[in-house]
Parts: sequence; structure tokens; C-alpha cells
Amino acid sequence: MAEPDTRAPEKAGLGFTHREILVTMSGLVIAMLLAQLDNMIVAPALPTIVGDLGGLEHLSWVTTGYILATTIATPIWGKLGDLYGRRITFVAAVALFLVGSMLCGMAQNMAELIGFRAVQGLGAGGLIVGVLSIIGEMIPPRDRSKYQGVMMAVMPVAMIGGPLIGGAITDHLSWRWAFYVNLPLGLVALVVSWITLARLPRGTGHAKIDWWGTGLLTVWITSLVLVATWGGTEYAWGSPQILGLIALTVAGLGAFIVVERRQPEPIMPLRVFKNRNFVLAGGIAFVSGFALFGAIGYLPQYQQFVQGSSATNSGLLLMPMMASVMVVSIVVGNLISRTGRYRIFPIIGGVLVVAGMFLFSTVDLHTSKTATALYMVVLGAGMGGIMQTSTLIAQNSLEMRDMGAGTGVSTFLRNMGSSLGVSILGAIYAHHLTTSLADSGASAAGGTISASSMTPAALRAMPEAVREVFQRAVTDGISNLFVWGSAVAVLGVVVALFVTHVPLRGGKAVATVKPAETPVPVAH
Repeated sequence: MAEPDTRAPEKAGLGFTHREILVTMSGLVIAMLLAQLDNMIVAPALPTIVGDLGGLEHLSWVTTGYILATTIATPIWGKLGDLYGRRITFVAAVALFLVGSMLCGMAQNMAELIGFRAVQGLGAGGLIVGVLSIIGEMIPPRDRSKYQGVMMAVMPVAMIGGPLIGGAITDHLSWRWAFYVNLPLGLVALVVSWITLARLPRGTGHAKIDWWGTGLLTVWITSLVLVATWGGTEYAWGSPQILGLIALTVAGLGAFIVVERRQPEPIMPLRVFKNRNFVLAGGIAFVSGFALFGAIGYLPQYQQFVQGSSATNSGLLLMPMMASVMVVSIVVGNLISRTGRYRIFPIIGGVLVVAGMFLFSTVDLHTSKTATALYMVVLGAGMGGIMQTSTLIAQNSLEMRDMGAGTGVSTFLRNMGSSLGVSILGAIYAHHLTTSLADSGASAAGGTISASSMTPAALRAMPEAVREVFQRAVTDGISNLFVWGSAVAVLGVVVALFVTHVPLRGGKAVATVKPAETPVPVAH
């Protein structure tokens, strides 16, 4: 068996000064904020959108279409950046996102809105991978961590601010402004990026596009996202539709691997998976996405139904977790920049994620908001130690020619973890909620409870005995959700333990423990 490659790839960084990096970062931060903020701003407007455009049966596709397009586009934009240069592809992604935003605001029916949201999602995929790839090309890894910490802090800011901004826009302006608000911010990002990224390499522009790989990638990713989105909700997991999509996913993935191994310029170069640290970093990214979005997706259920918070307040109650993610991301980034050491952070972060999710598995009807806020701080601190270090480890394992494609793969794995986390943990929550209600004999307690149509306002109007039955069912679903979530998070800790330290490029080498030499078999 061959030794893992522990050599640091070639030097990175293009000699940008700190001031030049900060100016460039201003445009990149706006672009990342746009990509992360969009779904959060739109969510509070969805009920109003349905009332205006109709098409309630297709409402979920307003979100699914965006996520699906973003997931498909992420590795494609990454590879295009490798071939044609970061500047032109990033600016093109921003422009496409703005065109999609403008069209969404002009939509006259639900079909148009879903189609335009897909256009917007195609651009968003280029924003996310473009920002991370540009940082990866501009800044050596030793210095990169402190800047990536700032970028990772954008996500919690978007998750906190998005619902508040979206609600205010919908209440006081029009739901269309939830899309139009992207235009002035995006134009600033467009101008700043075009001016400040002029020094980035332009690429040859002569490479052939891997159309077969792109098509097969679209097929198997689309099938997988639809399995994660529809499984257990639109269709039963054992239904012909879901089983057919699973078969299509497996067949599409197999064909994709065969094609990518033969392409001179594959859309997803399989050689990046030969580096053990890159594969492990991808596993960590997958688990972090699974845990974070699984938690965020269903904690408001407990906060609204059991703790009695309003929809707006439940968003604000997530602030301890988001603030913890933001602070720890920045602190960890600076520590890595000073010391050059990073291996310990995903391990500690993974342990804290396990601890935070386990704490949430202990909630009951009487758990206070103060207690849940402390649990969120623990969970958020763990995520802050994982999120940017997984990207840093992945990028430090890549050659510069694969920076965009490799970053796209890492981001793709985090996105897939998020999709599967929301879907699988949601199925667990729904199963335990409905089972608990069925076993409780709720209708005999003074009212009939329907989990699918229950709202916090409707629950408050019911008799106390019925409220308590439903609240117990919600608590049972949430606690079981976090039990399974903590089990998945344990896998993240195990994966992190196998990461080996490779000195970060751009700084002084850090002393490492030399791995025991293993005899390499001689070919005969």
C-alpha cells in the first residue's frame, strides 16, 4: 500500500499586500453574502408569493430549484475558473445571479419564478466556489486562514439577518424587493471584483469543455438531490419513484467516473481524491453541513411549539449559535495563521459538535431558553472549529491547477451534507412526531391534532391537555433527531483523527512527527 502524500504542494499566493487583500475582500464578502442571504430573505416572503402568484402545490420548488441549480453549478464553475481564470468566471457568475434576481422580481406566475430561481441558483454556485477559489489563489494557506474565517462568518450573519430583512421587506414593500435588493449590492461586488482581480491569472482559454462529464454530473446530482428532497415527504422511501431515482443516481455516478477518468480536462478531476487529506477534509465538510443545517432546520419547531416563541423570535433565538460560529471561526483563523497548526481544530470542533447535539437530545417540556442558548453556544463553537479548517485542509492538499475544481468538490460535499441532513433528520423528526401523537390518543384529550396542518397560533387556541400532548410529541421528535445527529457527528471526529499535518504554504514550516516508514513493495 502506498504512503499517503504528506508533501506540501507548490507555493501559493500572488504577492497581494494586506491593503489590496482587504479591498478585494470587500467585493468578495458582498458576493458571498448575496449567495448565502438569498434563500433566507425569500423564505418569509413565500406565503405572500403564493397569495399573489398562486401555485401552492409547486411552492417547494421555489427553494428546491435554487438549491438544485446551485449544487449542480458549483463544481462546474470551479473547473471553468481553472480553465479560463477566476476573474472572468467570477464576474460572469455575479452577472448571472443578478440577471436571475431581476427576472425573479418580474415573474408573473409560479412557473416563471421557479425557472428564474434556477437561473439565480446557477449564478450562486459560481459566487460561493469563486470566492473560496480566489482566496485560495491570492493568499498562501499560512495567511489564508484568517481571511477564510471572515468568509465563514458571513454564513451565520446571513442566517440571522435574512429572515429579519425578508420579513421587513415583505411587510413594508413588496415580495418582489426580496429579489430586487440584490441588484445594488451585486453591482458593487461586480465593479469591485472586476477592478481588484485584474492581477489574477487569466487562464489559456483554449481547453475543451467536458460536456459529457457536465451532463452526467447534472444527471446524478439532480437525482441525488431529488432523493434527499422527496424521500419520505413527497414519496415513500420504498416507492418506485424514489427507488428509480436511486438507481439513476448510482448509474449516473458510475458513468460519470468512467468518463472523467478518460477526459484530458475533466470537470471534476478524480486525481484530487488520491490525496488522503483532501478526501478526509471532504468527509469533515459533509458532516459539518449535515449537522449544522439539520440543527438549524428543526430547532425552530421546538422553539415555537414548545417554548412559545414567535417565528421572528425563533430566528433571533438562534443568535447564540451563529455568534459562536462567527467568533470561533475568526479566532481559529488567526490562531492557524500565527502557529501554522490546524489539525487539532477539526478534532476539537467535532467533539464540541457531538457534545452540543447530545445536549439537545436531552430537551424536554421544561428546558429553559437559557439552557438551549448554552447548548447552541457549544454547537456553534464546534462548527466554527470545523467549517473553515475543512476548506483550508482541502485547499492545502491541492495543486494550483486544481484549486477551483477541488474547492468546488469540497463545497459540493458540504452542500450535499446539508441537503441530506435536512432530509434524513427531517424524516426522523416527522416519524417520531406522528408516532408519538398516534400513541398518545390525542383526540381523547379534548381535540383532534393533525401534525401536517398544525401551526403555533392554532396550537395556542387548543385546550391545555391537547397542547401538552402535541408539545411532548414535538419534544420526542427533536430529541430523537439530535440523537441520530450526534451519531453522525461522531463519524466526523473519527475522520478528523486521520488527518495528517502538512505544513501550510507561505509560512515557516512547523515541526511534525515523521510517520513510520512502511516498506513499499517492489514491482516485479
